[in-house]
Amino acid sequence: MLTKTLSAAVQGIDAIVVTIEVSVDWGTGFVIVGLPDAAVKESSERVRCAIQQAGFDFPRKSVVINMSPADIKKEGSAYDLPIAIGILAADEKVKSDALGRYMLMGELSLDGAVRPIKGALPMAIKAREMKLDGFILPKENAMEAAVVNNLNIYGVESIDQVIAFFNGTATLEPTVVDTRAEFARAQGQYPFDFSEVKGQEMVKRAFEVACAGGHNILLTGSPGSGKSMMAKRLPSILPPLTLSEALETTKIHSVAGKLKGGTTLLTTRPFRSPHHTISPVALVGGGTYPTPGEISLAHNGVLFLDELPEFNRSVLEVMRQPLEDRHISISRAKYSIDYPASFMLVASMNPCPCGYYGHPTKPCVCTEYQRMQYMNKISGPLLDRIDIQVEVQPVDFDSLSDKAPGEPSAAIRERVVAARRIQELRFRDDPGIHCNAQMTPTLLHKWAEPDAEGLKKLRDAMERMSMSARAYDRILKVARTIADLDGSVSVRYEHITEAIGYRSLDRNNNYSGS
Repeated sequence: MLTKTLSAAVQGIDAIVVTIEVSVDWGTGFVIVGLPDAAVKESSERVRCAIQQAGFDFPRKSVVINMSPADIKKEGSAYDLPIAIGILAADEKVKSDALGRYMLMGELSLDGAVRPIKGALPMAIKAREMKLDGFILPKENAMEAAVVNNLNIYGVESIDQVIAFFNGTATLEPTVVDTRAEFARAQGQYPFDFSEVKGQEMVKRAFEVACAGGHNILLTGSPGSGKSMMAKRLPSILPPLTLSEALETTKIHSVAGKLKGGTTLLTTRPFRSPHHTISPVALVGGGTYPTPGEISLAHNGVLFLDELPEFNRSVLEVMRQPLEDRHISISRAKYSIDYPASFMLVASMNPCPCGYYGHPTKPCVCTEYQRMQYMNKISGPLLDRIDIQVEVQPVDFDSLSDKAPGEPSAAIRERVVAARRIQELRFRDDPGIHCNAQMTPTLLHKWAEPDAEGLKKLRDAMERMSMSARAYDRILKVARTIADLDGSVSVRYEHITEAIGYRSLDRNNNYSGS
């Protein structure tokens, strides 16, 4: 007998339907075709044991399984459940009348338990697009998939429940999530707050400007000056996620298998902080079994690179294209995938190998050559793509011992959101542009032209600091954001001056900043 069950495969961050065709006929053998990987091929033993644990005999016949479309690689163990149900239906142990109305996914353990899978959210979205009656999947993934409305999500713990459901001897209760209520309830909960930061008013101002315009930022300072501590608090002053952003971000983390059991939607902007030993593939994504990299996991959030010069140069250089295009295209011999990568880059570094160059009390033991070699680990083109470069000075004792709390993140976030609203109105007719950091040269000339005094100041800075054309654009973008925070329609002299002050690594001894 021939039966069909519906499952799905993930390509990029979207799902495609995979039909499991099962034929049980006279003969012997167990064959799976349709480009299965090793994990899918090994399902035969898991499925055999799970069926026996459910109280059925595995068919002593020829079992042929075709996974269609046959030209797409099928990866992982999530096909165990649809394969097992398909075999039982083809052997007339499970009624096949309703199989075509449900999507099935789940890994089976030898005792018949259903284990969690990756990519449940995009699969649920695909099941809704197909107008199916429901999606049966592991219970640990049910909350994640249930954010998709107009689709019944059934979380199961064992294959017994699925068999009883299709045979009509038991019912399954759908998992229901009020997505908007859950999203509203969980928003605004941050583990860190800027009120805990002592001093560093200039750096906090730079963070405010960066968040208001979506600008990349680099912090340079000696060890213990608070670079990492402040970076961890950055998500608390970014504009809250919208529901569509939360859904897109959750999809990426679902595909990567980063969601914890019971998670519905990610309600705060992601903060990713990979170690400096990370490989280029782990950063941008791809691999033998393509998965999103750290830059995609940071989509709609923050990618924090601590100790920037310690990263392999080849790792840093692969970020240049995503920083400009805000997505990453990965092309290999067997696949081509596009992942979103619209993230805010936050990096930190010491001023020299020992870390104390320019420190007010501790002497630097590095030679000029060592400092130059250390700084040269970061290429000029990458630095050009970082809009704001700030020096972080150690906090003095009086500021550290001050018991008064600093300005809370909520107050800073309020100003950031107000500036972002101005930008939303400004770019409402420009698809794909949401903040000042994304402005094209045409938009830059339209919205960020400085006044006469500001233009003179900018010309002087360009000549003295020998800045590139890209750095020129970055200064104008940052100045436009400062003007938005100031509520100014035009970009004035003081806005240009502050923006130039955020190019600390471009300065040389001939430029005083006056």
